[in-house]
Formats: sequence, C-alpha cells, structure tokens
Amino acid sequence: MAVEAVVFDVGETLVDESLHWLLVAEAARVPPLTLLGVMGGLIGQGRDFADVWDVLEVERPEGEFPMDTWYPDALPCLDRLRTAGYRVCACGNTPRRAEELVGPFVDVAASSAGLGVSKPSPEFFARIVQLSGVPAEKIAYVGDRVDNDVEPAIAAGMVGVHIRRGPWGHLQEPPAEAIRIRSLDELPEVLP
Repeated sequence: MAVEAVVFDVGETLVDESLHWLLVAEAARVPPLTLLGVMGGLIGQGRDFADVWDVLEVERPEGEFPMDTWYPDALPCLDRLRTAGYRVCACGNTPRRAEELVGPFVDVAASSAGLGVSKPSPEFFARIVQLSGVPAEKIAYVGDRVDNDVEPAIAAGMVGVHIRRGPWGHLQEPPAEAIRIRSLDELPEVLP
C-alpha cells in the first residue's frame, strides 16, 4: 500500500540539537564533552539518556534552551514532499514550543507535551494516526532512534524510516524491514 503521509520526529531528524545541548551543559556547569560523552555512553548501554544527571551528580538545569537549528536537508525535504502531494506532519518527544517551530512547514505539528503521551508508547502512534487522518499502513514515520521511533512505528503498522544521524542514529541498528537513509534528500525517492 502506498504511503500517503510522512510523519517526522523533530530532534536529530529535522532539527540539529547540538547547540541546545551545548547550552544545557553550560547552564549545568558541566564541560560539554563530558555531558555529551556520558549521554552517548548511556545511549550505547541502552539506558535512558536522562540518567546523565544522576551519573554526573548534578541537577538538570531549569529553563528553555533553543532547539531551532534546522538540518540543511530538512526544509527542502518537507517542501518536496508537500509538493508531491504527501500529507506532512511532525511529532516528537518535544515541548510544545517545537510545534511553533515546525508548524509553518507541515500540515500538522504536534508534540508529546501537547498530546500528553510520549514515544515509544503505542498511544503516541495511535494519536499520530488520528492527527494525520491517514490509516497507519499509509504512514511513514521518520526518526533517528530505533527504540523510540522506528520499531514502535513498525509495531503500529506504519512504515519505519531510520535516518542515520545524531547519536542514536549511529549507535542503534534498525530492523531489516525499516527503510534506511543517511539524508532527508533521499527520502522522497525511497517511499513505497
């Protein structure tokens, strides 16, 4: 069955979070390499990266840190897909402010904060089906994380697309049935 809607994760799929985490490290008074290295180690161990604060024995800093650095291939991909007639959505484990960032470039923008449910919960993916207005089997979910994006999307009956970027994208191996890409430039041509 042909894909009619493409739903994107936000962080490390559409948006480069490097500056975000550098500013978080600065606010926590932790060297950036230490914060990012420990997070990478936790990811490699299959642990929740939020455990970084316990491992480093520091409080997670309060406040909002920018998450607005688009990957260079993101906006052109969104535009190509919309022009080709796909319904394009973005929904990830993000605060509500991410909806404002991606909203002008997609048909539907949502966040885990706004939905009240987070990935990898099956309810998150059920909400994507509702929001997109397209049956699960006609949706491709694109994300960098195998555990949070690709596998739960496939379990929900969607096409799982793994983009190899960001720490998870390089440390996690997608299942054989997933579509694998290295750049969003590749996406429109590989969709079934």
